[in-house]
Amino acid sequence: MSASGSAFRGLAWRKAQRSVGNGACVELAPLDGMVAIRDSKDPSGPVLVYTPAEWHAFLHGAKTGEFDDLC
Repeated sequence: MSASGSAFRGLAWRKAQRSVGNGACVELAPLDGMVAIRDSKDPSGPVLVYTPAEWHAFLHGAKTGEFDDLC
């Protein structure tokens, strides 16, 4: 699901602790049992919302190298 960032202003957004501050990051926030994600360079831009199962599947793929061929 995707929606306008203005609808998500009151969320507790956070970046990874290892974020380097160059603006090339995503921010995450909990949202009614879901995970909201936005581009840190565009906080009023689009927000993607995933179920916990979708988010865990993505993390698993990232940790196991499923997306390594994309870069």
